[in-house]
Amino acid sequence: MNILSLDTCFDACSVAAGRGLRSLTPGISFAFEGMQKGHSERLMPMIEMVMAEAGLEFKSLDRIAATFGPGTFTGTRICVSAARALALATGAEFVALSSLQLMAMSARIPAAPTRHIAIATDARRDEVYIEVFDRHSLQSVNGPQCLAIEDAAGVLGPGPIVIAGSGAERLAAKANRNGIEATAILPDLLPDALDVLFPACELPVTDMLRPLYLRPPDAKPPAPSPYLGAGV
Repeated sequence: MNILSLDTCFDACSVAAGRGLRSLTPGISFAFEGMQKGHSERLMPMIEMVMAEAGLEFKSLDRIAATFGPGTFTGTRICVSAARALALATGAEFVALSSLQLMAMSARIPAAPTRHIAIATDARRDEVYIEVFDRHSLQSVNGPQCLAIEDAAGVLGPGPIVIAGSGAERLAAKANRNGIEATAILPDLLPDALDVLFPACELPVTDMLRPLYLRPPDAKPPAPSPYLGAGV
């Protein structure tokens, strides 16, 4: 199976390509770059690079695995738009997953006996993007949400629980004050498209990829100019 995976939801741009992933001799290439802006300029060159290194032609893609959010408004839109365009051009199927689920797939997360793991990223305004997963199956327990720190502590369950991501330390501190045993790890964790490359062979496909915006964008449209008439 030939798969391209991509993510631009947070402060990184990552892509991975795999040729013959169910064969004995798969070809794999991947790229990851941390960045706060510039995702749209870097994404396509990175895709072209990993496709060439993996020995893949776009017309041979079977699946495109992409994150649909949560994340920055612009980053989420870029990822979904690029995946849609590539699927339209190639006829490839979609594998869609949340950016938080992709983070939960990271090989950097150590094995632990806890039943659940939470991914919590700083969403500013004293809020976090949070999703809780079954530790073994990585199935989502409650779906991605944007919650105030106090409310987020309430969806963690009784504990013990491990929390990873840029919002983990604040959330774990609040959970512990509430009597929930929580441990914060990997504050620098970001989604990496490589982590879903092989799982995308088995994950279910979807007919549509839609962005998940858990709150309105921070930017607001400009107010109407008082110098322009109503008929302009």
